[in-house]
Order: sequence, then C-alpha cells, then structure tokens
Amino acid sequence: MSDVFQDTVVTKYNIFNSLFLSLPYKGIFQTGSILPLITQKCEEGFANGKSPVEIIEAFFGEILESAGEKERIDLLFSMIKYIERQVVLFDSVEDAAFSETHDLEGKGSVNFLINRIGSETQREKMIKKLEEFSVRIVLTAHPTQFYPGKVLGIINDLESAIRESDFAAINRLLLQLGKTGFINKEKPTPYEEAVSLCWFLEKVYYDAIAEIVWKLANALQIPAHEWKYPQILQLGFWPGGDRDGNPFVDKQATLDVAARLKSTLLRTYYRDIRVLKRRLTFKGVEDYIVVLERKMNNTIFGPEDQGYASADEVLVELLAARKVLQERHEGLFVEYLDKFILKIRLFGFHFASLDIRQVSTKHDKAWEDILRRLESKVPLLKYEEYEQWDDAKKINLLLSLNIPLRIDDYEDAITKDILGSIHAVKKIQKRNGPLGSHRYVISNCSSALNVIQVYAFAKNLIAQPDGAVPLDIVPLFETIDDLANAPQVMRALYEIPEYRAHLAGRFDKQTIMVGFSDGTKDGGYLRANWSIYVAKEELTRVSREFGVNVTFFDGRGGPPGRGGGNSQDFYASLGKDIEDKEIQLTIQGQTISSNYGTVQTAMYNLERLFTAGFENHLFRGTADEQSESLNDTDKALLEELAEASYESYLRLKNHPSFVPFLENRTPLRFYGQTNIGSRPTKRKKDGEGLRFEDLRAIPFVGSWAQMKQNVPGFYGFGEAIVAMRETGKMGALKKLYRKSLFFRTLIENSMQALSKSFFPVTKYLTKEPEYAEFWNMIYEEFERTTGALMEISEQKELLDSNHVTKESIKIRERIVLPLITIQQYALQILAESSELTPAQTDLYNKLIIRAMFGIINAARNSA
Repeated sequence: MSDVFQDTVVTKYNIFNSLFLSLPYKGIFQTGSILPLITQKCEEGFANGKSPVEIIEAFFGEILESAGEKERIDLLFSMIKYIERQVVLFDSVEDAAFSETHDLEGKGSVNFLINRIGSETQREKMIKKLEEFSVRIVLTAHPTQFYPGKVLGIINDLESAIRESDFAAINRLLLQLGKTGFINKEKPTPYEEAVSLCWFLEKVYYDAIAEIVWKLANALQIPAHEWKYPQILQLGFWPGGDRDGNPFVDKQATLDVAARLKSTLLRTYYRDIRVLKRRLTFKGVEDYIVVLERKMNNTIFGPEDQGYASADEVLVELLAARKVLQERHEGLFVEYLDKFILKIRLFGFHFASLDIRQVSTKHDKAWEDILRRLESKVPLLKYEEYEQWDDAKKINLLLSLNIPLRIDDYEDAITKDILGSIHAVKKIQKRNGPLGSHRYVISNCSSALNVIQVYAFAKNLIAQPDGAVPLDIVPLFETIDDLANAPQVMRALYEIPEYRAHLAGRFDKQTIMVGFSDGTKDGGYLRANWSIYVAKEELTRVSREFGVNVTFFDGRGGPPGRGGGNSQDFYASLGKDIEDKEIQLTIQGQTISSNYGTVQTAMYNLERLFTAGFENHLFRGTADEQSESLNDTDKALLEELAEASYESYLRLKNHPSFVPFLENRTPLRFYGQTNIGSRPTKRKKDGEGLRFEDLRAIPFVGSWAQMKQNVPGFYGFGEAIVAMRETGKMGALKKLYRKSLFFRTLIENSMQALSKSFFPVTKYLTKEPEYAEFWNMIYEEFERTTGALMEISEQKELLDSNHVTKESIKIRERIVLPLITIQQYALQILAESSELTPAQTDLYNKLIIRAMFGIINAARNSA
C-alpha cells in the first residue's frame, strides 16, 4: 500500500506542485524556487541544534543579505501563502486517490459485513438489530475549520479535476487558488457557519447516506421503497443551537438556521424531482410528477398552503405514482423513484436535527430570575430560602410549578434566551417535523437538579395537551470528577417518578453525552479515555437497572487529544457491559472536510461507524471476532495504568510554568484573531489573568499542535507504562495489546499525536530559565512514550501498522516545516526583543496568525 501511496499521491503531488511555478503571479517563481532551500536549511539547522531565529537569519544572510526588514518580512508572508496552497494541493491529490489508497469494500464496509454473515439466523439477527440501531453524526460549529468556505469549494473541484487528470482544469483552479484569500476578514455569524455546513449536507451527506442505505437494502433484499429503518444514519446540527459560550446565538438565529436546513433539503428534493420528470414521462405517472413539482415549488417559495405540510404527504403521492409505474409500465425507471422515496424517508423535512445546548450555570441564573419574580407575586416563596434547600426539595418545587413563562415578562438576557430557545423548539417541530429539533444538551451537568431545571422549563413552555414534553434532555459530563459522579447523578434522576414517566413517553430512552476534549484537558489522554469507558459501563448498569435504554453521545474533536483518531475501532471494541444500540458523535471543522468532505470519503467513514455497531452483536464469541472483551483483570490493569498516567499529567499541569507557557510562548492568545468561528475562544473576561479553567479545549489542544508538542495526545502514557514495567507488568500490557481492540486503538491514536510532534523546533526554550525544566519534562515524556508504545506494539517505527497514515503525516509535516519555523521565529522575536516598535510587533503577530492556518490545515485533525 505504501508503493500505491507513493505512485498515486506523492508522484502526482510533485507533478502538480510544479504547476505553481508557472502561474503568472508576481514573485511566485522566486518564492517557489526558494522554498526547497529554506526547507533544507530548516532540516539542517534543527539537526544541528539551531533556534528558529538562527535558522531564518542565516537564510536571510545567504539569500537576502542586502535586503531590509520589510523585504525580508514580505518574503516570509509570500512563503506562508505559497505553502498554504501546497497544503490544499496535497489535500486534493490525496482525496482524489482515496479509492486507490483505501480498500472501499474491505473490512468495515457494508458489503464486507454482509459477506461475513454466514447463515440465515445471522441475517435475521442483523435485521432485528436494524430496528433499534442508529448512527448519528452531529456537525458542530466549533472553530476548528481553517479553510473558509470558498477555499473548500476549490478543494472539492480540484479533487475532481485531479481524479480525471484534467490538467487544463487543474491549472485554472490553481490560478483561482492563487487569487483567493485564505482568511476571513470578520468572524462568521452563527447563521453563516450554518450555511457553510449546509453545503456538506447538500453536496455530500444527501447522496452518501442514501447510497449506503440503498446498498444495505439491496444486500439484505429489502425493497428500498419499503425501508423501515430511517434512523440508522442520522444527522445532527449545532450551529445556531449551541449557546454554550456563544453570545451570538439567540432565538432568531436558531429559527433562521432551522429554516435554512429545511429550505436546503427541499431545494435538493426539487432537483431530484426535475430528474424524475425527465425520466418518468409515462401516462398516469407523469401527472403525479407534475403535481409533485408544483407543490414542492410552492412549499419552497410559497404559497405554503398550496404545498406540502409534511414529508408524509410527499410519500403518499410518490407511492401512488410507483403503484401506477409498476402496474402499467413494467416498473421502467422504478429505481429512480425508489431512491427518491428512500431519501424522503431518511431526511423527512428536517435534513438534520438542530440541537440546543446551554451551560447549566445559565439555567441557575434563569431560575433565580423567575423565582424572584414569582416571589414578588407570592410572598410566601423566598428565593434566599430556596437557595438553602437541598436538591431534592428544589426539584420538588420546580416540578410543582405550573406558571406561564412569557419571554416579555423578563429583562435579563439569559432568561429571555433560554425561554426563547425552548419556544423555538416548538416552532421548529411544527415546521420541520418532530425530528427538526428535539434535544437539549446541558453542558457542565453535575446534578439531577441541572436536568430537572430544563425539564421544568419545557414542561411549562411546550408541553402537549396530554402533558407529554416533546424534548430529550441530554446531560453532558466532561471533567474527570463529573464522569466519576455521573452514575450517581443518573440514579438520582431515574428515581424521580415524573422524570421516569417522561422517559417512558420517549421510548424509555435517555441520551447521555460524554466529552473527550475537556476530559483530556482535565486529566490527560489515557485517564480521560479510560474514565469515559468506565463511566459508560457504570451508566449502562444503572440505566438497565431502571429499565432505561441509554444512548451515549460522544463529544469528539479531530485529534487524539480531543477523542479523535480512529473512532470506528473504539466503537467496535465495546464489550457487552456498554450499551451499543446507537453510535453518536460530534464531528467538526477539519474532521468534516477531511473525513467526510466528499461522497466517497463520507461513505467510507460512515460505513465503518455503522458496521462497528454490529461487530459485537453479530460476531462476539465467534471465530470472526476481531477483539476479545475486557475481563476484570484487564480492567484492573487499565485502571492502574490510567491512574499512573493521571498522576504524571497532574505533575505537568500543576507545574508553575504550565499556564504561563501557554499564554506567553504559544499561539494560544492569537486564536481569537483567526476569525474561523463565531464563538469566543476563552471564557474569561478581557483584562483578567489567564487561569487553567478558563482554557477552552479547542485552542488548548490546537496550541500544543502548533508548537508540535501535542501534549494532550500522549502525556503520561509513557511514564505510566514505565511504572508498570518496574512492577513486572509489561508482559501483561503486551498481551492486552494483542487481545484488546480498545487498547490497540488507544495506542495507535496516541502514535498519531507523537508522529505529528517535532521538538527540535522549540528546543531553544531550554535556554530560558523559566521554561527549560518544563520543556524538558514534555520532551522526556515524548521520548519515553514513543519507546514504550513501540515496545508494546512491537513496531519498529510509529504507525508501522498503518502505512498510508504514516506516509501522509510524514509528507505533510515536511511541507509545513518552513511554516512552523517562521511561526516560531516570530514567537521568539516577540519574546526576546524588548525594543520592537508597535508596527514591528503587529507584523510579527500577523506572521504567527497567518502561519497558524497552514500548520493546522496540513495536520487535518490538530484542533
């Protein structure tokens, strides 16, 4: 496979990269000619222990000896822009070769799964599983996408041109790329973020999901137009609904985004109807299609009362048309109709479910506002007394309230928005259908009271005539302590009769979200992953005890430090003690564009998530099983390893240089100036000193990636393994690696973080007394972890078991080496030069920010 990668990716990249030199732009030939030289100077300089300043100054002395500061800085900016476009080109070449570098029908594909089914009993078992199983990927607007929408469009077109070897089109697109800016002048609004992601819904997921289900239906010999399992591949959506830390999301933004989701879908349906109209020109059938076209047009553009009120109305007419087509026209072109019927069943009128998310502390403040207003009308209730009550008494009060909650009665912005967001749910469900918006996620959830606060809002605002509350309330547990306490919280919640009755009306289903990002920031890579695993086991046990079907919703980012990497193997490795009826996870930013950015890559990754959910169900205990479940001895071993890793990470986190290092010597403070997302990048107010708890997970992880240190993806792992070796348990760890897919995946994903690390670029910090010890701690643990993971896995190099990923990382890291050096050069100048003018400081700040884009984009999952 490495030879295939060399031929289909590396060679093509080198050929197309040469086209850059012929572009008719001022200075581009000079820049392109110089880049190989600076790359060589960087490699040689770091090998000889030189600092970024020494390397760049030596380069200037050789190439631009007589040039002034402005000319030198201008060249650095030119190189940044050139490298950014090289990264785009490499992305496009790699995506174009995806079918050649990946086995699309191999392990993890739908066809591979179906072919493994060896009996009618297993087939029936799989169909039975389809009734309760689903995969939900939730697109979020977290600021990790460093390509603006216009560049993503070019990448998509460039990938297609490269696959077709259309050199004329490639040349034109490279010309366009050269003229297109890579940065947003202003932060996008939540609505603009939603519009960007709707492009993926329309151009990628609409076809990819339908094609997977079509393939599955055919393989299982189930008529596609009768497909009864529309839930198996679902889409969720956060832009416009995620209020946690984003003051720019309000009720109107939520309603506008929901309307955009529906209109995007209906316009996509309309295009399909036009295709049907060109094919189904037969007597009796044609009349249905003409009516379908007219009514869909009315649904989109008005008058709405002459259009469709729901997807079910569309299905009725499509099935009637199909009946005529079968009876009178031998089913000619019926596959066109069946595929469209399938899409209506899959996407309804909502396309993606818009989740609402808010932090629990905001609910506290809103209820204080409401209860103080109630106190002024009912003097018997004193808020100061309420504050002193225990949670059980507070819960009883909130559940007993039957009061009108009118938005206009309140002045506080938080109260108005929370009430407005739940009002919006009711409107969206009416317009887009029940699945248009039906979940409310509570960040920083630490008690049953936090959940009941939201339930009480919904009960008083959107309860149906029979008292049912059409809302799924999803607690989110993130920190290590919250994960440990989660089972107690859910037990207390299940013991509340009214809430248990609410779940009974929601199919006895409770969704619980767990967050990898803040867990890793809080407890380190291994402790976070194992704490989530243990929490899921305990939450499964408690939920089963109360007859509740628990679903886990994983808040994952792109890199291993945020729960990313190979997610499919994590889900395939779950044992019988973790509920696995559904797989739900967030995808965001670069993960969307790199793993799900084309129909082909989306199908590949979605199929592997889907089949991961069937591995344990169909093949546990068989010869085909890919991994053994963890027994009590294994779990004790992992707990010991995780605790040792946690102690190691805490020593680093509690080091006095930890926060100052991030604040003063990394690009952390520049994230807010990249204009890649609408949400602020910090929780603290301007002017306050930075505290660890103020750090948001995305810039926290992203800054370590920019520094090429990737601490959240490995720190503590090596020291923990060494501690186990000293107690004679290395053999047990090697055995665990061979038998457990969960442990193998932990190691493989950590290897990705290690492979994207490059410590020579920051070694100059060892000469600074304030940071020398801190840097050495990180570097020593990097070396220790690298050696330990290779020893356990018996690999000669990192990622030897995944040559495509290994080679891709190696080339990408070499492309951006000058970029990394330029950024560190600017950081070093700012830290060490006390006589810079404001104008000079501004220039170096801009160098740092501009370099961030290419570094992150090249890594594809570093933020």
